[in-house]
Amino acid sequence: MLPKDLTKDIKTRLQGIKGQVEGLIKMLDEGKEPEKILVQFKAAQSGLDKAHYLLLDEAYRKALAIKISETVEACPGNCGNEDRIEFIRQQFPNLELDALTSKMKEISELKQRIDQNNSQEK
Repeated sequence: MLPKDLTKDIKTRLQGIKGQVEGLIKMLDEGKEPEKILVQFKAAQSGLDKAHYLLLDEAYRKALAIKISETVEACPGNCGNEDRIEFIRQQFPNLELDALTSKMKEISELKQRIDQNNSQEK
């Protein structure tokens, strides 16, 4: 479930985009200049991109937080990856969306290696 403040923000952005789309339809009906219509299309697209970004950011942050937690639990302090796990954990609050995806991949690979080591030790 999404946080209420994020849901409110995305809904507000979508309401604005809805208004822009209605304005675009009106501009087309009135035969406005293509350049003016293009500007409005770009504004609507930018708003939609931002709302999409906010949703992706939330989803990736949640997934990365879960993966970090699972990896920390799998590595009780002697798995040889403690420094890297701690580094990613400390970076987590300040990661941008692009960095989130790369850190998600990295922490997943660390977790997989730890799980393999743990299964070999049993």
